[in-house]
Amino acid sequence: MKAILKSVSRSFYLTIHFLPRPLRDPVSLAYLLARATDTIADTATIPADIRLTNLRDLARVIAGELDFKAIEKPMREFTARQTNSHERSLIENLRACFNWLEKMEPADRAEIREVLKTIVRGQQLDLERFGQPNRPRALHTSSELEEYTYLVAGCVGEFWTDLGFRHFPKFATRSPNEMTRLGIEYGKGLQLINVLRDRAADLANGRDYLPAEELADAPVKDVFQRWLKEAEEQIGAGIEYSTSLTNWRIRYATALPALIGARTIALLRARGPEAAKVKVARSEVRRMLLTALFASRSPAALRAFFRRL
Repeated sequence: MKAILKSVSRSFYLTIHFLPRPLRDPVSLAYLLARATDTIADTATIPADIRLTNLRDLARVIAGELDFKAIEKPMREFTARQTNSHERSLIENLRACFNWLEKMEPADRAEIREVLKTIVRGQQLDLERFGQPNRPRALHTSSELEEYTYLVAGCVGEFWTDLGFRHFPKFATRSPNEMTRLGIEYGKGLQLINVLRDRAADLANGRDYLPAEELADAPVKDVFQRWLKEAEEQIGAGIEYSTSLTNWRIRYATALPALIGARTIALLRARGPEAAKVKVARSEVRRMLLTALFASRSPAALRAFFRRL
């Protein structure tokens, strides 16, 4: 499973590697299951109604309400449609993921199931809105965008915090409630960066996550910049979250997405809403990983590095 995790997310694999084992295993499995449900939702060669049905069934297996045998046949169909070899391997190894889930300690298993329930709800909502590529759609309100970013990513901040405080009573210098608030904002910010970064590709596929009510009243550049500022504030909450953690290894693993996100925001601000997908170069990510390794030993140094990016 480690090889599959590494193949489907090289950057995230590096962050997980630094987590203490009590956090590493449940976070790794939750990530793999979320990638699997996302793969089912995004397999565009299969009609949206079939994807929606199979996504719901997969969610029931994750929740322990349905036996894996009930979805083996449709999963083989999804496997055959994967052009990405790493995602194909992930779907082929779903049974191993569920075997791992059953071996988790009960509290970890319950939290994994709870966060996946929320993530899948967001993926289902996305499919219902945008599943038909021949019918262009847009989100109508800012509340819909806020809801989407919470369901598919903000909830991970809650999961991370609950897991952390349960395994490490002195997980952070702030209270669990404050850390949960910051964690939710952090997750939402990371997903918002994805939305802004992928806008050109999404438009080509007939979907727009920027609120139609805002685009009706202002130029797209202004709306884009408004949400870019929102994303910056939200990942700023992520740095506050990270610098409140007491263990430097957990701090490092937690801060890395915010650091990469900060650099991505800088690129997006420079290139604007019409640019093709923006991505931080691998060579730059490697340099950031090394610099962050030293900066993470000091909350002040980590904040300074974030501001530079």
